[in-house]
Amino acid sequence: MIALERATKPLKGDICVPGDKSISHRSIMFGALAKGTTEITGFLESADCISTIECFKKMGVIIERALKPSNGVPMLTVHGNGLNNFTAPDSTLYTGNSGTTTRLMTGILAAQPFDSMITGDSSIEKRPMKRVMTPLNQMGADITSLKGNDCAPLVIKGGKRLHGITYRSPVASAQVKSAVILAGLYADSDTVVWEPALSRNHTEIMLSAFGADIHNEVARDGSSAAILHPGMPLHGIRINIPGDISSAAYFIVAALMVPGSELLIRNVGVNSTRAGIITVLKQMGADITLLNEDNSTEAKADILVKYSELHGNANNCFEIGGKDIPTMIDELPVVAVLAATGNFDTVIKDAAELKVKESNRIDSVVENLKAMGADVEATDDGMIIHGGKPLHGADINTHNDHRLAMSFAIASLVAEGTTRILDDACVNISYPSFFKDLQSLL
Repeated sequence: MIALERATKPLKGDICVPGDKSISHRSIMFGALAKGTTEITGFLESADCISTIECFKKMGVIIERALKPSNGVPMLTVHGNGLNNFTAPDSTLYTGNSGTTTRLMTGILAAQPFDSMITGDSSIEKRPMKRVMTPLNQMGADITSLKGNDCAPLVIKGGKRLHGITYRSPVASAQVKSAVILAGLYADSDTVVWEPALSRNHTEIMLSAFGADIHNEVARDGSSAAILHPGMPLHGIRINIPGDISSAAYFIVAALMVPGSELLIRNVGVNSTRAGIITVLKQMGADITLLNEDNSTEAKADILVKYSELHGNANNCFEIGGKDIPTMIDELPVVAVLAATGNFDTVIKDAAELKVKESNRIDSVVENLKAMGADVEATDDGMIIHGGKPLHGADINTHNDHRLAMSFAIASLVAEGTTRILDDACVNISYPSFFKDLQSLL
């Protein structure tokens, strides 16, 4: 438990956030699938990403950590096994709290010549896995839920020949898309994954850099396809991972809420499929500027944020939904906190996916905002926030959800009295130094 107080002065200065979690996971996975070595700087050394490393080590992949002699920056080297040279793990692959590791690894394991089992912590064992089991089994895999509830532990029978399919995902999910695409690397024909809107496209960008023949197509109705032509060998590359915009989001919101604040957040990934929070907050009147933009491979920039008085539209309401949701799904809890401090109503809709994250983030956000005095109500696919009620300190039940812990730590900056974040250690899942970094600005 950590106790936090209201900010007594503006937040000023520069800050760097840890490396992008999605890219960190994929750098290990794709490096392991490639031939040759992959050198990675900026890797996020959090519990989730370490789970990915440990899974591949169990399958015979050598992964080394060292300091670059030129500047002392940590660097990981993955000595790739190639697509067909993994060894059978001698025990169940354990993914901790990482849904990305669990779902993407399942796509890789589906194509291996050996049997395997994969599971995670109690949260992972409640998260829906049918969304990857269904398309992978359509490809010829043999994946079953050990408990018969479509959740982990998952049992994967090896030695199956996989076939390319065209799959229409009912949700825009980078994890589903990536699991199918990774299995498609082993398939005998093209693999195409359609989704209602383009989800984060790190898999497509990075696999292409590793040598895969993959691209996206977007239809007139906004639906998107990832198209993979298998057969191209993957080769090791150098990867410099930018800061995670999901981690930067907490400091973006903090600067917007605390009067007089001005923060520069350096070297943040601003991939358009991830940066919806910037677009939406600007529409609400946020003073956010991108500096030193670099659009080579994964787009990145420095983000300058200044305190702003936000606003709704003409009827004093602001709506977040539709195509914006996949581009900011992980940032919605902290956006809800920000919305509670505005003098207008905010409607978050089309976000039912929040129910199947590390916690039911609709219920968890509403529960904790109410505890702090906000006027908010849950809906089937989001929430309605009636802004303008002063917030006060409260005991925050994180439900062991890292994004809840960090979002309500930011809420404490404008709340009267003491805010206690229960089970604050859950931030180690994605941002181990979060509280230290926050304290440095106070």
